[in-house]
Amino acid sequence: MTKNTNSKSKSKSKKQAGGTLLGLIIGLILGLGIAVGVAMVIYKTPLPFTNKAGNVDRAAPASNELSDPNKPLYGKKPPAKEPLPVPGAPAPTVSEETIKPPVVDKATAAKEKAQQKVEAAKAEAAKAESADEKWIYYLQAGAFGAMADAESMKAKLALMGFEATVSERQAETGTLHRVRIGPFGQLETMNRVRTKLSDNGVDVAVVRIGK
Repeated sequence: MTKNTNSKSKSKSKKQAGGTLLGLIIGLILGLGIAVGVAMVIYKTPLPFTNKAGNVDRAAPASNELSDPNKPLYGKKPPAKEPLPVPGAPAPTVSEETIKPPVVDKATAAKEKAQQKVEAAKAEAAKAESADEKWIYYLQAGAFGAMADAESMKAKLALMGFEATVSERQAETGTLHRVRIGPFGQLETMNRVRTKLSDNGVDVAVVRIGK
């Protein structure tokens, strides 16, 4: 009995070991088939990460282009793009006509300057002529309290070639004896005499009296 029982248990163990090995082999075959199928599906279908990266590359703007904040205002038609300056490229040349200074005619400039001087002289002469119509001028060489001092100045002027007169005027301090040259009907004539007196060291005052 014991021998039969042992033989039966050994036969049962062998059957169980054979079934387990067969199951492992079948499992390996099935796993390999599934792996091959998954690999074929992956190779036929584009990779999601690669596709996304490609889309990002295509959507990304060029590195040398800046985003335009006014792009929505252009509508469907894109604005005209100006070429960007290339680093190291020579600057655009400027035509000689734009940098050439204007030609100045020296003769014309001198003529205009002389004309301005003539006009200024005419204006001054007209002003003096208008004044001559309203005023009479005297050159007063001094006002003295003593008659002797007035006569002395009159004699000094006579030696220089200028004829003077002595006139009296009552003041708070007494009688003043005024030594005057004139009258002069023209302002220009009076100025010439005044200049000569100044050259000879005689200071005079201009007295203007209405006509």
